[in-house]
Amino acid sequence: MFVHAVYFWLRPDLTAEEQAQFVAGLERLKTITSAEACYVGVPAATDRPVIDRTYSYALVLVFTDEAQHDAYQVHQQFVAACKPLWASVKIYDSVG
Repeated sequence: MFVHAVYFWLRPDLTAEEQAQFVAGLERLKTITSAEACYVGVPAATDRPVIDRTYSYALVLVFTDEAQHDAYQVHQQFVAACKPLWASVKIYDSVG
């Protein structure tokens, strides 16, 4: 299993329309056929010192293996359209 977790910090000055554009872009990524599962979400209400709730949106994709993840890299259309909307992004890949 290959898990690709992406955390986005959106620019604080986004309009409601720009934020909706970003969310729509994330939602389109759910159609990637090489992914076994795709989750889009916002920080949970949990509040403990070890939890980072500073991000705006999370995208978590689960693939059967790294080759399937590599096939997903066709998502560059999302990056081109939405990169101007985020201030920062962090990616964490894990295998299990």
